[in-house]
Amino acid sequence: MTLLLMAAGSGSRYGKLKQFDDLGPAGEFLMEFSIFDAIQNGFNHIVVITKQENQEFLKQHLSERIGTAVKLDVLVQKIEDIPTGIEITKERKKPWGTAHAVWTARHVIKTPFVIINADDYYGQEAFEGAANFIQKQKSNDVFALVGYQLKDTLSDFGSVSRGVCTVKNNILNSIVERTKISKNNAIITDQDSGLTLDENATVSMNFWICTPKIFDYTGPYFKAFLSNAENHEKNEIYLPFVAQEMMQNGHISVEVIKAKSQWFGVTYYEDKTLAVSTLATLVKEKKYPSPLWK
Repeated sequence: MTLLLMAAGSGSRYGKLKQFDDLGPAGEFLMEFSIFDAIQNGFNHIVVITKQENQEFLKQHLSERIGTAVKLDVLVQKIEDIPTGIEITKERKKPWGTAHAVWTARHVIKTPFVIINADDYYGQEAFEGAANFIQKQKSNDVFALVGYQLKDTLSDFGSVSRGVCTVKNNILNSIVERTKISKNNAIITDQDSGLTLDENATVSMNFWICTPKIFDYTGPYFKAFLSNAENHEKNEIYLPFVAQEMMQNGHISVEVIKAKSQWFGVTYYEDKTLAVSTLATLVKEKKYPSPLWK
């Protein structure tokens, strides 16, 4: 089983590269706890998508910790990695989004795999549920999403972006990206649309369980996106959009696995204090050893 971590972000709201901030009691990165949880649940291949300037550092850092029994690939999300036959007409300064990050791994992943953000903590039970799903999976056409409740994924320090899901009989019907969600006086609203959101709504935190079929679909999707020159400078392709289109066109169904674990992330620098204290508590409760890698 393979775990893919998206770690190519710039951390603009956090103020630094949050993927490499020492949040654990022994200076561990947040992604190391997800890698540890995955390995504990039988994952034996780790793929990290990052920037060129961080590749060698991250490869050395992780290989020293996880050892040789687990395969490690650290790949660079490159702006120039695009489908053949496309000419970019404008200067591009940043990669093409989360769907492109996943597409970067198309040459090294050949089996069902999990996708997560490197700067989020998903909890041990989430990886246990993902492993159980993969082990029982009978079709390449069935994906899954580990869903969390909206009220458990907000930040006290600013708005957040969440994929708000419509779910029926544990099957994902739709997912809508709400990019400016905040809570004020116990009311949760999306500031862009003005909609009031249900605090118990299921949201995607980018914990997806996919098969390599996603690579086959993302290539043509990306090519169609690039056929519009207006997308060349700043626009991105997002993983939820690709999954939504695959569902709508009947290529896949997506089961929703309810998260039975705590989520937290570090969207803003002020979120760091809670992340550090939560990880310290988990270590104190013997959920993790310290240092994490012995």
